[in-house]
Amino acid sequence: MAESSRWSRVVVAGVVTGAVLVAFNKGGGGAGEAPVRAAVVPSRIDIPSLGIKAPLMKLGVVDGDVELPPYEKPDTAGWVKDSAVPGDEGAAVILGHVDTKTAPAVFYKLKTMREGQVIKVVRSDGKVAQYRVDSIEQVDKDRFPADKVYLEDGLRLITCGGRFDWDQGEYDDNVIVYATLVKPAARGA
Repeated sequence: MAESSRWSRVVVAGVVTGAVLVAFNKGGGGAGEAPVRAAVVPSRIDIPSLGIKAPLMKLGVVDGDVELPPYEKPDTAGWVKDSAVPGDEGAAVILGHVDTKTAPAVFYKLKTMREGQVIKVVRSDGKVAQYRVDSIEQVDKDRFPADKVYLEDGLRLITCGGRFDWDQGEYDDNVIVYATLVKPAARGA
């Protein structure tokens, strides 16, 4: 399985993502100025129904491509730092691998989530944002719903899914979980 090409179509969607995030960044200054980002970042994602408590790393958008968590850290997910901080207004996006060459990874069970289940995101300021799952969809990577993922309020969890194409060395689809904030970030919630 070719690790570098495995998420290639997600990265293609990242080209759209980069443009969308730059165009609609709510923290941006005037023309030519870099957006002002909060010092607060998400540090861990907890999904009790799946038994997940995973650290989060920052992922950027480089040359229009969304960075991915390293395969060497299969139990780590990544927050797209140009998206909203979970608990704040806007679309917060977290990516995680479904598996590695040899074992399941952090979002291996993501496709089994159900409407109404809880997702918590612990932030560096000690606050916890709690979300409720609204829906889960599996979409062909060539039809990635960038506007729905990156422009609508809420938390988005994304991983690979569907059939693994051995010739291409990647999965055909993405699994996307859409969740709505039910408890704004409160200390130690």
